[in-house]
Amino acid sequence: MEQTRAAARLRRILGHLGGSSVRAVVAHCTSGKITPTNFHPQQFQYTLDNNVLSLEQRQFYEENGFLVIKNLVSDADIQRFRVAFEKICSEESKPAGLIIIRDVSSVESEDMPSEKTIARIQDYQEDKELFRYCTLPEVLKYVECFTGPNVMAMHTMLINKPPDTGRKTSRHPLRQDLHFFPFRPSNRIVCAWTAMEHIDLNNGCLAVLPGTHKLPLKPHDYPQWEGGVNIFYYGIQDYDQDHARVHLVMEKGDTVFFHPLLIHGSGQNQTQGFRKAISCHFASSDCHYIDVKGTSQEHVEKEAVGITDKLYGSDSGLDLKDIWMFRARLVKGERITL
Repeated sequence: MEQTRAAARLRRILGHLGGSSVRAVVAHCTSGKITPTNFHPQQFQYTLDNNVLSLEQRQFYEENGFLVIKNLVSDADIQRFRVAFEKICSEESKPAGLIIIRDVSSVESEDMPSEKTIARIQDYQEDKELFRYCTLPEVLKYVECFTGPNVMAMHTMLINKPPDTGRKTSRHPLRQDLHFFPFRPSNRIVCAWTAMEHIDLNNGCLAVLPGTHKLPLKPHDYPQWEGGVNIFYYGIQDYDQDHARVHLVMEKGDTVFFHPLLIHGSGQNQTQGFRKAISCHFASSDCHYIDVKGTSQEHVEKEAVGITDKLYGSDSGLDLKDIWMFRARLVKGERITL
């Protein structure tokens, strides 16, 4: 019944959007060299003028492509997100359109869905409690520094990185998130990623390659890992392996904002606990969609459409643009249409 309602809602939304476009602090780290700032304010291209970021913070993001804001999300909110996730794991809550993903090392297990078998959930926009993250004023205040005042929530995810089984499947290859997104310009897209607990090298913190947001989008593919690779864990195929890495050690509530071209990934979870983080990719609502056919992103479309067809039990006839229009939610300002 839920899937039927979701499919009907999808058709309704696409009907409404048919002719429109979705226009629809200092980082704390443990290793790596940070590029010094050596430019003038008039050279800003990745941040926008407002009174939120200091000049130092703007320069840091401009040069490095990421910025950590300490203690941004409250313990109370994070606890509410935990409870909502647990309800999904126990199947007490079944939000329409939600994609539940298990780690490839346990995908053949007969265990019932639980917090110990679900590695992440995607597209939680129909879960009112989890979607609150995307509307938190303290988060949106910083998001607007990168997108402008008209803000769309485009891609939602809660990561529950499991303890590694020894197959190294809990790691996430280095990648550029723009590979998944058929909308531009990239400079008006930003990810907000909030630690739901202490995160460090032991449980697989984020690793970023500062300054790589200035590179073009590079080809991605599944890495050839012996232990297996999780679905959508595409990795970048060509990058400077000598480029310095910065490992982001974060406390509960710390939030990193990063550019969609920034090369980043995460290591294995070598603890016995589950490393949780909640995230959303935001974009300006005056971004425009692109046709990915004939580009390096075309295989993402094929896989995403295949999953959508499975989710709705039939041939959906959708393309990647349709899928992203279904995911998009206006969270601040106004939707700009052509």
